[in-house]
Amino acid sequence: MKCRLVWCGVILLAQFSMAQETIKDFGKERLNNSPRHGEWVDIKSGARTIKAFVVYPERKDKAPAVLVVHEIFGMTDWARSLCDELAEAGVIAIMPDLLSGQKFEDVDGARKAISALSKEQVKADLDAAADYVLTKIPSCNGTLAICGFCWGGGVAFAYANENPKLKAAYSFYGNAPDEASKVANIPCSVYGFYGENDERVNATIPKAEELMKAAGKKYEPVIYKGAGHGFMRLGEPDNPAVREGDKKARDEAWARWKTLLAQLP
Repeated sequence: MKCRLVWCGVILLAQFSMAQETIKDFGKERLNNSPRHGEWVDIKSGARTIKAFVVYPERKDKAPAVLVVHEIFGMTDWARSLCDELAEAGVIAIMPDLLSGQKFEDVDGARKAISALSKEQVKADLDAAADYVLTKIPSCNGTLAICGFCWGGGVAFAYANENPKLKAAYSFYGNAPDEASKVANIPCSVYGFYGENDERVNATIPKAEELMKAAGKKYEPVIYKGAGHGFMRLGEPDNPAVREGDKKARDEAWARWKTLLAQLP
C-alpha cells in the first residue's frame, strides 16, 4: 500500500538524541510584532476537523505555498514564528496541527504523543492541508512545497514520495529514506539542511544520496559546520543561551532557503 512509507522509521526520529533536550520555545515577540496576517483555519480531514495556522505574505500577486511540518513539540510559538518568517520571504505558509492542540512540558511527553500518531492520520492531515491551500486560498498560485523540522524533517522527505503535486521539499535535520521504494515517486527536488554535530541523523544521508541518484532524483544535502540538531530553533537570536555554531548555521540556512524559495514557480 503506497501510504505505507515505513513511517515507523520516520516516527523513530522522536527517539533520538533529543531525549537530552529541554523544550526551548522562542518566537512570541516576532508573532506579536508581525505586520503580516496570520490566522487559524479549520480543515476537514476525513471525519475529523483539524486546525492549521496560515500566514500570508505582503505581496499583490499570487504566491506559492509551503506546507510546514512541525517538530515533535507541536504548534509552539517558534513553529508559528517560522511560518511568519516564511511569509516574510514571500510565500504562503500553512502548518497543520498534527498533534491536535496537545502541549508538552517535557520531551518525553512530546515523544510519546508523536509515537502514538498513526501514519495514515499524518498523511491524511497533510493531504487535507495541501488540498486546502491549493483549492481554498485564492492568493495561492498553485505551487506547493513542503518543509519540516526534526521529526517533521523526516516526515517532509517521506511525504515527498506521496504527493505528486509538490514542487520542492526542504528537510531540516530529519532522517532520510533508506529504501528505493521510499524515493521512487518523489516528483521534485529535495534539499537537506543538517548540523555537523548530529551524527545519528547525518548517518542516513549517504544511503539517501545513493538511492536518489539511482532513481534520477535531485537531492542536495548541506551540513552546516559547528551546528547541532535543531539549529533553526536553537540558533534563534531570542535564545539567551544561543551557541555561535547554531546561530551561524541558522543564518546560512535561511540565506540558502530564501534563494530556493525565490525559485519556486
